[in-house]
Amino acid sequence: MTLEELTRLAKPTPSKILVLLIDGLGGLPHPRTGQTELETAFTPNLDRLAQGGICGLTEPVSPGITPGSAPGHLALFGYDPLKFPIGRGIMEALGIDMEVGPEDVVARGNFCTVDAQGIVRDRRAGRISTQECARLCGLLGGLGLEGVTVVPAAEHRFVLRLRGRGLSAELADTDPRQEGLHPKETLALSPPAARTATLANEFVRRAREALAGEHPANMVLLRGFSQLAHLPSMRDVFKLNPAIVAGYPMYRGLGKLVGMKAVATGGSPAEVVSALEGLYQDHDYMLIHIKGADLAGEDGDFEAKVHILEVVDSLVPRLTALKPEVLAVTGDHSTPALLKGHSWHPVPFLLSSPWCRPDGVAQFGEKACALGGLGRFPALEVMPLVLAHALKLDKYGA
Repeated sequence: MTLEELTRLAKPTPSKILVLLIDGLGGLPHPRTGQTELETAFTPNLDRLAQGGICGLTEPVSPGITPGSAPGHLALFGYDPLKFPIGRGIMEALGIDMEVGPEDVVARGNFCTVDAQGIVRDRRAGRISTQECARLCGLLGGLGLEGVTVVPAAEHRFVLRLRGRGLSAELADTDPRQEGLHPKETLALSPPAARTATLANEFVRRAREALAGEHPANMVLLRGFSQLAHLPSMRDVFKLNPAIVAGYPMYRGLGKLVGMKAVATGGSPAEVVSALEGLYQDHDYMLIHIKGADLAGEDGDFEAKVHILEVVDSLVPRLTALKPEVLAVTGDHSTPALLKGHSWHPVPFLLSSPWCRPDGVAQFGEKACALGGLGRFPALEVMPLVLAHALKLDKYGA
């Protein structure tokens, strides 16, 4: 169903929708146990929700396609990621409240570690602290390039803003997306982007020189070149007063793009839940974003991901105590520790509501959810499902 059709059906009601989004939730079985991270974790509260709710597996984009964070989230918000491509740079910029003009080009930057041959050995420079990131951004702010601004985000991340007339975001990333390769050159993907590519490459060259004596952050990688995007607001499309609570800027930025109130908080699951409790009465759609499971998956740390999932489970009673009419739990994509990155595997999903039809699933995990009543379905259908179970959709047709 299109956004236009959903807009005609959506109606405001007092009922509340709460979405617990565990970034990178899905995993792969450990070779020794045959159990994924979620199946290994002790999650009695999530299991109890699954037993009283309805479950399935979501496809963030389509079968076999590994999603980035933006497509994974957009689909859950009800926006077709194939129709609304969003660059990572603009999400990061808006997430740190950076002023972005209509002609500016922004990119997400990573500090990284390269060896003596210039080969990337750590794409995240050991996940340096945000304080260290700010210090290094200070070095890059004095490179003498007109119209270039560098602002720290979280940990190893920063935002590069290019300002001037006639700039284009049609640029290729410099991030090779894996260790063991040289950083790429920024290439213009269209003739009008040639001057912007030259500016971005000159920034990278000067950054390499400025960081040569640093360790572990001695180089930068750029990706997600983008400009301001204009998406229909969730307030208008779904008749909601929505909010997102997230510790990482990028997710707050994406929430802003679709008309959510974006609430900053510390990065721990407990801090995210505490921030939610403070704003719960003021909104009828709330999404809380938990990052730790994705980080552990990207680091290849199976046990750490299991631990984060158990921490999240321990906080579920605080969510159920709020008594939302709909509580949905899922992820934006899978990040198996065995792959150390995002993957194409479908993501566990559960929905708890007084109006759902329980399907007999006994555990919140990949194998159990595959047998759930929702089956395997597009993540784009999550929004109609939660709206329906909150009684926020009118009947379609006569």
